[in-house]
Formats: sequence, structure tokens, C-alpha cells
Amino acid sequence: MTITVDDAGSGDLLFGVVIGAYRDETQEFCYNVIDVKYFQPALFRKKEYLTQTYQVVCQLLKRLQPKPEEEIHFCQGYIFDEAVEELRKTYGERIHRIKVIGEPQRLVEIAYLDEIRNLGYEPLAERDEKRAKNFFHMMRWLTANPNMMQYAKTGWPRLARYRMFKPYEQKSERGKFEAVCADCGKECDVPFKPDGARPVYCTACWGTRKSLKQKAPD
Repeated sequence: MTITVDDAGSGDLLFGVVIGAYRDETQEFCYNVIDVKYFQPALFRKKEYLTQTYQVVCQLLKRLQPKPEEEIHFCQGYIFDEAVEELRKTYGERIHRIKVIGEPQRLVEIAYLDEIRNLGYEPLAERDEKRAKNFFHMMRWLTANPNMMQYAKTGWPRLARYRMFKPYEQKSERGKFEAVCADCGKECDVPFKPDGARPVYCTACWGTRKSLKQKAPD
């Protein structure tokens, strides 16, 4: 027996993400939703959606009660990285990453489409083959329905290029910008918007560099 776990909506501008679990042999299917707030600036920048995905998967597996030796297959999408790492501690080699196709994929996609239709949005037909058009279709809908912006994944950094998303540009509570330290590679906050041309350093690495500079002989 096999349980397949897939997601839908992680690459879509509207709504949160649907996580679904399907047992092939019995056609059992259940799903839950990662709230869109995890894809908006305050939480998205902390990658809390990864932990939330793990929690949702645990809820779904609890409902399906995996049988002894039953394999659990996960979509290869990055959103499951933390869940897979944690669940391997419990299920070991029964956890596999695969390209999900067929009925599990279809059911999770239907669940996502139902959720966005509940918002009043009618998705494009054949949207999988029209990803770019799908994005702009959703964006035009938000332009026409600005009160629905609360259901958009405004935490995506790439949205900053569009005027309507400028107010949601990622900043920390202290008004600083997210960056990656050029020395240690860790994420950090800086009080200016990185331009991509000059290196940016975290507080620790900047302090180390400043100290070495002061000690350097004239």
C-alpha cells in the first residue's frame, strides 16, 4: 500500500497552499490548507510555511493511519523538504520523493481550484500549460478586486517589480531589508535595500571585518 502526498497552489499568486494525501489502494483522500498568511511578508521571510507544511502532513497521516511497511511518497517540491526530513526520523526508508502524477495530483488540484473559486475567482482553463498567463490573470483579478489582496502571496520578493505590490515589499519589523551575508552565507537584516552590486554582511561578519581592518598595519 502507498500514501501519496502532493501540493497545489504553491506557485500560484492567489490563496494559500493545499496539501493532500491519497491512499492508492482504497482511494481515500484528505487535504488541508496552509493559510496564505504564511506566504505574506511577516511569516514568509522566516520560512515558517515549511514548518506549517510538516504540521499539516502530520495531521493528514494521522487521519490515514499508515499501515506497517506502507510507503509514503512525497512530491519533489521544496515545500516538503522539512516535512520529509522530520518524517524520515519516524518512517525511515518508507519515505520517498517522486514526481506525482495521476489521481493524487488531480484530486489536490481540484481541491485548490475549489478553494480559489470560493474567493470568487474563476481560474483559466488548462492553467498548467499557461503558467505565465495564469499569473497575470490572477494579478488582473486582484487589480479589479483590491479588497481581495489579503488572499495574495505578497511575500514573494519578485512581486516588488509590480507597482501594486510595492506596499508589501519585504521588510522586517524594524524597517530593515532581508539580505544574504557575502561572508557566511546566512540570512540577515540590513538598514538599506541591497542593490546586488555591493557585498552585504551580517552584524557578526561586519564586526569581524571592521576589527581586522583596525588591526591591519599601516
